[in-house]
Amino acid sequence: MAQQSEGIKIVSDNRQARFLYEILEKYEAGIQLKGTEVKSIREGKVNIRDGYVLFRDAEAWLLNVNVSPYQTASLYFNHEPTRSRKLLLHRDQIRKLIGKVEQKGLTMVPTKMYLKRGLVKVEIALVRGKQLHDKRAAVKERDHKREIERALKQY
Repeated sequence: MAQQSEGIKIVSDNRQARFLYEILEKYEAGIQLKGTEVKSIREGKVNIRDGYVLFRDAEAWLLNVNVSPYQTASLYFNHEPTRSRKLLLHRDQIRKLIGKVEQKGLTMVPTKMYLKRGLVKVEIALVRGKQLHDKRAAVKERDHKREIERALKQY
């Protein structure tokens, strides 16, 4: 499940977001976590598929991301799996993103969660929802590329 490239260990990847949304811009953000959450993320027990970013009081919050409880921690010290987590972005970035999200049809979703130099980072993307015909075109294009690769492998 985890991939490594250039000192980055990808813990969770939201491939569904690439299918459902048209990705306009990507940003790297830190995330405010508790100790048991970090340990659980290092084990790869995180699901970002249903997550989204909400802006409240000039702060970015990651909502609906499920980080499973750490198994060896006691019940008292463990964390709530789907709690809201604060994203760590620069003030200028937050202002810029708030302006873009207020436009019609744009939202922010997490696309990757990874470890970079021992720190947990989240790649969030500014996205626009795809129409049904766009999704069909993406599937058709993917199938076409797959057929071409198969044909090239035979020769």
